[in-house]
Amino acid sequence: MKHTFLIALTLLFTSLSSAQTQDEKDALEFFWGEQDAYKTMVDIPEKWSNESAVIIYKNENYDFHKFGKNVTYKTSVRKRIKLLDKAAVEEFSEFTYTKRFRSSKGLSLGTRGNNIIGVKIIKPDGSEKIIDIHKDAVEVDGETKIAIANLEVGDIIDYYSYSIEPFKSTYAFGFDPVEKTLGEEYPILDYKLFFETENDFFINFNSFNNAPELIEIPTEKKNMRRYELTAQNIEKHKYERWFFPLVELPAYKFQVYFARSGKFENRAEAFLPEKEDVIKKTVSNEDILEFYDNVNPYGDLKHEERFLKKKTFANDAEKAIAIFYFMRHYYLTRFLEAYIAKDAEISTYPFGAYNDDARVFNEDVNFMRHFIAIMKDNKIKCDLIIAKKRYDGSLDDLLIQKNLNMVIKTQTTPPVYINSFGPHTTVNNFDPLLEGVDAYLLSATKWKYDNIKRITIPTTSFETNQTNKDISIDLSDDFKSISVSSVISYTGHKKQDQQYERFIYKDYVDEDYKKFETESFVDLVKKSKQDSYRQQFNAVIDKLREKQEETFKNSVKSEFDITTIEDYKYTINETGRFNFETPFSFTEEYTIKDELIKRAGPNYIMEIGKFIGGQIDLSLAERDRVENIYMGYPRSYNYQISLNIPEGYSVSGLDKLNKSIDNKTGAFTSTAVLEGNTLTINTTKQYKNNYESNKDWSLMMNFLNEAQQFTNEKILLKKG
Repeated sequence: MKHTFLIALTLLFTSLSSAQTQDEKDALEFFWGEQDAYKTMVDIPEKWSNESAVIIYKNENYDFHKFGKNVTYKTSVRKRIKLLDKAAVEEFSEFTYTKRFRSSKGLSLGTRGNNIIGVKIIKPDGSEKIIDIHKDAVEVDGETKIAIANLEVGDIIDYYSYSIEPFKSTYAFGFDPVEKTLGEEYPILDYKLFFETENDFFINFNSFNNAPELIEIPTEKKNMRRYELTAQNIEKHKYERWFFPLVELPAYKFQVYFARSGKFENRAEAFLPEKEDVIKKTVSNEDILEFYDNVNPYGDLKHEERFLKKKTFANDAEKAIAIFYFMRHYYLTRFLEAYIAKDAEISTYPFGAYNDDARVFNEDVNFMRHFIAIMKDNKIKCDLIIAKKRYDGSLDDLLIQKNLNMVIKTQTTPPVYINSFGPHTTVNNFDPLLEGVDAYLLSATKWKYDNIKRITIPTTSFETNQTNKDISIDLSDDFKSISVSSVISYTGHKKQDQQYERFIYKDYVDEDYKKFETESFVDLVKKSKQDSYRQQFNAVIDKLREKQEETFKNSVKSEFDITTIEDYKYTINETGRFNFETPFSFTEEYTIKDELIKRAGPNYIMEIGKFIGGQIDLSLAERDRVENIYMGYPRSYNYQISLNIPEGYSVSGLDKLNKSIDNKTGAFTSTAVLEGNTLTINTTKQYKNNYESNKDWSLMMNFLNEAQQFTNEKILLKKG
């Protein structure tokens, strides 16, 4: 198994040369020099002797410095790991990394940074070998790889990754937030996190879930600041499905912000501490109000005013909903054909067709400010709901502004909620990861947000978030092929991912053009170009359809665990784009040949259980669970399978198709009824909540096991 470094472990380094650069020498001295206190550490505690590997030492460093307009950002990580079994040896026998990187920060986009790695092996007899990275690295398929030869059980691998990224900044600049658990897949004997900053760098940092605190270290310079966090004997963590590590495990979060003066500090997109030498650990109600006071409504409203002209609405809620869907079209879906035209090289500058009226909202916050502006123009007041997603922990632990999500709530009866902006987003639904969380409600006096209180965002039910499949099955006379016709629909949160996967732009932009009486891209260009453009767009659509069909066929094969399907057809019945509850529905038709049914003498055995698709098959390790269960949202899966029994055959084995497990965590029920020559099987699988305590894991396993077992059930079609 190849070992790939992620983010902090990304092995980015300088070009291959035979001689070491000064930066490489400095890095080697920093990690493995005379001051290395861990160079002789080889022992691990007896309690971890049966682990796959043990991290003897882990060290992460973050350095932030500036000189005039020049800023230097240094990050590094070192790990010293004892390998205790063959799996660990295999894991670290090959490293895959990206060879070069370009700065994405400040005013120096594309500036090349300097990245260095080092790897050495310590044998049980104490002998050491430093890997010659320049000599041994090779490029394969665009990746740079290095194989660690002669690695054995009992060896220690000691490696570091050191990145230096210079850039220029004359304004406020926020570095990417860092949010990590202390533990990882192997236990850690000794751990240290180290910070170094100076004036004009502001730090938000806090430890959570009983992680150690960040401690300030005295420095020799007044403008220089150093901090460290240390921990020992950190147990490993097994990353499992349905778990949010930052909610429960010891962790730390931080963000560093660079701002040269007071005016830039005021513009910062962050909750800054009062001074550079103060670590901000918490966010107050006053911080929230001060930050969101700058959410000012703005924008040219002439298009909305034209849309509303001569229209009447039953109430302000209806008007707000109509405006949202108009804006979704006018500032987004109206331009999708132009993007296609540019990507397909149909037109070099397609946005010119809109006569300088091509304003696209690329960020939710810009759309929301404009929506608030049109609400204000129509004297409809709006509140703001500010919340963190569930995987990021409690609202009381708020630290980083980027973790907040903003939702508009109109002061109408009923209220209208606006959560995000995309081609398929609808009103009155929250991001599922915001459901059930505590949030701040900001209300305004004369459009200034000056009141704040805590609320809890409601949670949808499994009845709202449904997958429904109505499957009709016919067998050929020779029993060698199965004709399937499925009407499939998705509602609630189950819908939007499917819309993105199953639509091409043509499936819904025409719907929007018709609804809002706007002209297509082709209608806007010169008449002399229209026929040519239509032909080119049709060619693009044909290619997209061809690719789409192949994707859908592979999806069916994966769902039923089969190798081939033929005669595939796909038809959209309803897009479901104008209401959260309205289903997205389509029909699939296809033929399965020589699979899921086999001959047994004069009879046939059919794998009928496969038609509810693949189910979760829990491994032995997953069954022994200690963590609580965090899922995206409650949901249900409902199947109706109708099989036409061929003339002259009866069916047996129906008793195994009737199952019922129903408890407070979820359910799996199935029934099989034979009426005439039609066998009808109904199954329902429910996840009733978005969270379950680990003490109820056995209840969840009960219905998960029953659903998985159903996929193995068969029926016998008995001749005569």
